Amino acid sequence: MDDLEKAILAYEPGAADPTFRAQAMAFCDRAKADLSALLRLCLDRLHRSSLVPVHFWCLQALHDAVRLRYSSIPPADLPILRSALLSLASDRPLPAASPPFLRNKLAQTLAALIRLEYPSLWPDPFLRILPCLPSADPSSIDMFARLLVALDDDLLSLDYPRSSAEAADATRVKDAMRQQCIPQIARHWFDVVSLYHSLDTFLAAAALDTMRRYVTWIDIALVANDAFVPLLFELILAPDSIEQLRAAAVGCVLAILQKRMVPRQKVALLRSLPVSRVFADPNLVKSSIFGYWFNAGGTSQEALPSVFYVMQESEEVELGNVVEFLSDYVITMRTPLQKQAVYLGHILEFIRVQICYDPAHRNNLDILDRIGREEEDQMGERRKDLLVLFCSICRLAPDVTQLFIQNLLIRALSSSEASVEEVEATFTLFYRLGETVNEEAMRTGSGLLRELVQMLLSSQFPCLSHRMVALIYLETVMRFMKFVQDNPQYIPYVLAAFLDQRGIHHPNLNVSRRAGYLFMRAVKLMKSKFVPYLDMILRGLQDTITQFTTSDWCSKNLECSVSEDGSQIFEAIGLLIGMEDVSPEKQSDYVAAFLRPLCQKLNEVLLDSKAQGLEESSAKVLTLQQIIMALNALSKGFNARLATSICPAIGIMFKQALSEVLEILIAFPNIKILRNKITSFIHRMVDILGGSIFPCLPVVLKQLLMESEPKDMVDFLVLVNQLISKFSTSVEGILEEIFPAIATRLIVILSKDAFPSGPGCNTEEVRELQELQRILYTFLHLMANHNLSSVFLAPNCRGYLDALMQLLLLAACSHKDVLLRKLCVQIFMKLIKDWCTNCNVDDKVPGFRSFIIEKFATDCCLYSVLDKSFEFHDANTLLLFGEIVLAQKVMYEVG
Repeated sequence: MDDLEKAILAYEPGAADPTFRAQAMAFCDRAKADLSALLRLCLDRLHRSSLVPVHFWCLQALHDAVRLRYSSIPPADLPILRSALLSLASDRPLPAASPPFLRNKLAQTLAALIRLEYPSLWPDPFLRILPCLPSADPSSIDMFARLLVALDDDLLSLDYPRSSAEAADATRVKDAMRQQCIPQIARHWFDVVSLYHSLDTFLAAAALDTMRRYVTWIDIALVANDAFVPLLFELILAPDSIEQLRAAAVGCVLAILQKRMVPRQKVALLRSLPVSRVFADPNLVKSSIFGYWFNAGGTSQEALPSVFYVMQESEEVELGNVVEFLSDYVITMRTPLQKQAVYLGHILEFIRVQICYDPAHRNNLDILDRIGREEEDQMGERRKDLLVLFCSICRLAPDVTQLFIQNLLIRALSSSEASVEEVEATFTLFYRLGETVNEEAMRTGSGLLRELVQMLLSSQFPCLSHRMVALIYLETVMRFMKFVQDNPQYIPYVLAAFLDQRGIHHPNLNVSRRAGYLFMRAVKLMKSKFVPYLDMILRGLQDTITQFTTSDWCSKNLECSVSEDGSQIFEAIGLLIGMEDVSPEKQSDYVAAFLRPLCQKLNEVLLDSKAQGLEESSAKVLTLQQIIMALNALSKGFNARLATSICPAIGIMFKQALSEVLEILIAFPNIKILRNKITSFIHRMVDILGGSIFPCLPVVLKQLLMESEPKDMVDFLVLVNQLISKFSTSVEGILEEIFPAIATRLIVILSKDAFPSGPGCNTEEVRELQELQRILYTFLHLMANHNLSSVFLAPNCRGYLDALMQLLLLAACSHKDVLLRKLCVQIFMKLIKDWCTNCNVDDKVPGFRSFIIEKFATDCCLYSVLDKSFEFHDANTLLLFGEIVLAQKVMYEVG
């Protein structure tokens, strides 16, 4: 063992102590200094040494020399290098036992030299290797395959990003190979596969892998011919063909199918391939390569019968592969011919079967327990691509799809054995059909749509007692409401569907609540056309309202989504009663009929709660919550004009309801869930009652101010902002009373240290403080712009002015939210206009002018603009800058 071999062995990680290893690395680096000596040293050791690390070091050194130092290699040494590398790759190969990484490194080195020199400096590397291969041993054949792979990976393949220089080199090498040696290489592939597919499957698979890589840019006739194609399909269809070899053959056929060529040539090629034999072979269906065939056969209509056969007869087909194949088929179709329409019918039936739930989970899906939820989630994922395919067919062939849906509806109505799963699938497809219908077709009911909607609305379908079927039925009815909107003769059918046992009166609470929500949406869409049926609607809902006010609520009654809490029925009722087509007398009677039982129930629960106490998690709290939400929802159908001018009795009733609701706030101010619902109701009453709400405001605001947590203060300020926006200076007296309490809390909560920065500071608490800060500045902005700046100067409020100005200045100068900074600058501008007169008259606020000049004008209008964080290319920052310029103008005008 000479010094180089010792150094290379010591060079290996963990082979020696660090000092000796460093010395070995230095020795190896010195050996690389003289390129000519290095080449001769490496070539010598590759033939004489038996050590794998030495072989790898030598090949790596040669690879680096070719890639990185080619221009420094002496010209006299290049023929030696070429000859030696070719010899190692063909007639004097590396030992058969050489590890794959060693052979790969040799292939990479030879590929790098071919890239630089072929064909101008080195015209015959392939012509020197190819003649040796027919009689060569397997190691030389393997080495040639690795060379072609290395060329593809490092240069020829378009699957990797290439520089312009690399692309030019690839084009040069491809052009030369096409002209010189590709036919011989293709013949070599055929010979290797023919000879070794039973003797050495690894070698045959390697040849096929290289062929697959090169198909994209070689003459397709070299591989798609009467010799190669039968050989490939023999490997694919042979019962005893191993998976690796079969997959390699499939890869070649796929590459051939995906090859770009003129359409006529492509069609001829597709027709020549026995793809249907693959689809019909059960063993291939069960193999992992079946997915490839779906991707490959998508353009061949002749494969469809085999695909349908496979889909029906085999349970082991990957659904994603089938859907992908069918989607490709549908996408390529334009106007379906009669035969294609038949195929589309088969595809629709396939989709229907695949989206059906397992009957074993029928009860789980009805009560929606844990198993039922899991089944719903899994089916939701399974259905995604299937329903996308269905919608594609709907758009392509609406007549075919509508006829298919009609047959499904007839089957469901005529069969006494229609299952829950089949009916649910039918309505699911009907619903999706509605998604694809354009507005004109929906309005006119083109094709079979009119008949389909009439069947949907007027027929009593089986299995509607099941939760799953009832829900999708109601969704489908809602989907086609725009058809009913233009065809009002169907309104009675729609109302019946929502109001009878199919909808709001369904025994399942989830279905009933969802029906109430959908009915509310229908009312919003068609309320003017529902008014003639108002008496019928209210009679149909009377028992539901009675049940709502007599139920003892518990948590299980509220397991529906937030948007389906049961109050939507009251919103629908309010929207209908509030229509101008209803006489004021009837409106008053209707409102009284619904408000009285709600308020009566509220008073009963409140009296009981005062006597026995009230816990936040109790059923009484839930009952009060539901009643307040019902009152709130009912009020959404009315505006201030109706409640105060046209029919004042409605306003009086809602004002009385508000007084009774406020009794809850007075008695139990600390129950958060009730507090939130009451605040929401107050917002509605501000909109409806107008100025008549003023007598209630002191009690409201006093109670809401009892809590000082950031989230509570946000809710409180949002209400105050609404009052300012609606009533302007009319609330001046109220603001003077509450402003000290607001300022006291906010100055403490929003101190300079309230917003920590750094990792872990984006907590829920910090986000609540940020929201409170934003609402505070909105509050101050509203006050300033609604001529309420005098409130700041009231005797009981003036003491807080300095602290508020400091908060405003800090935000105007440096807040992260640029739009909030703009808001603060606008506040200062309005206060300057209000409080700073010309120089000959005393200012309203002594010291304010000095504060503006010394602090605001310098810190905000100058230094903050000069700060590097002031980004002029940002649109919002430019808006802020515009406000600062206006502020400077205002300061100049007041002297």
